Amino acid sequence: MLATLATSCVDEEERPNTPEGNFEALWHIIDEHYCFFDYKDIDWNEIYKIYKVRAKGDLNSEQLFEVLTDMLSNLRDGHVNLYTSFDNGRYWRWYEDYPANFSDTLQRRYLGTDYRIAGGLRYKILDDNVGYVYCGSFSTSVGESNLDEVIEHMMLCQGMILDIRNNGGGNLTYAEKLAARFCNEKTLVGYMQHKTGKGHNDFSSEEPQYLEPSSNMRWHKPVVLLTNRGVFSAANEFTKYMKCLPQVTTVGDQTGGGSGMPFTATLPNGWTVRFSACPSYDRNHNQTEFGIVPDYQVTLTATDFLRGRDTIIEFARDFLR
Repeated sequence: MLATLATSCVDEEERPNTPEGNFEALWHIIDEHYCFFDYKDIDWNEIYKIYKVRAKGDLNSEQLFEVLTDMLSNLRDGHVNLYTSFDNGRYWRWYEDYPANFSDTLQRRYLGTDYRIAGGLRYKILDDNVGYVYCGSFSTSVGESNLDEVIEHMMLCQGMILDIRNNGGGNLTYAEKLAARFCNEKTLVGYMQHKTGKGHNDFSSEEPQYLEPSSNMRWHKPVVLLTNRGVFSAANEFTKYMKCLPQVTTVGDQTGGGSGMPFTATLPNGWTVRFSACPSYDRNHNQTEFGIVPDYQVTLTATDFLRGRDTIIEFARDFLR
């Protein structure tokens, strides 16, 4: 489900390929490069004491994997993974502990079978002359000609619903390309920092992020962006960009977050760890690691579900009328 904003590699000191050696390697990689210790109030030294004891002895691969993934879960970060040949360590509580606020069954009622497909986008004009576009991932490129076709098809609509619920991310370049179609002038959308040393607070100054308007066809009418907890990583960044645009209103649930740019490193036994290394902020210098709150918090109700209605889509339709 998940894909990354971008990835880079870090070089690490060599350690022995033993349970303790792999534990030490992983702990030090995170200690020196992870970017959210202070923001999440994580005492990494205390975690070292707890898990060092568990990493001793003649552990097999699966036992060591359990110890290391348990340790990494303390970071509470969906961008943190441990990749092995037999399993992938992951943290999914950023969306598992919350209501879905999305239903494939209900979406099919709105799209029907005659919807259009342009790259990774599915789109249709609803019967009240509101355009509906679903973007479920930024892992697949959407061409400029695809975006031109979508906008031209909806030219006479009074507004657009852009639904990115359950979009777990992908390539940030694709997210920027889509956001640029709603941007009319160079816009400050946030800031980013980079690690400059091994200390937990060794960061560069905040560097501004700007969104440039597309040179192709752009959408100028009102847009309602639908989000839920399944919106993560590049889709979280996309939401951050869109909230800076005057014609965009966000509706639904808080996004799942995932604002750290991931880096990767390799342990002595060949396992790969991915982790957040560069924090990003919104244009007001706020963290978005734990998600972005919508302008209107709307929940998919059980009553509407039984009636075949998506509460969040219906709110957006009423808003645009």
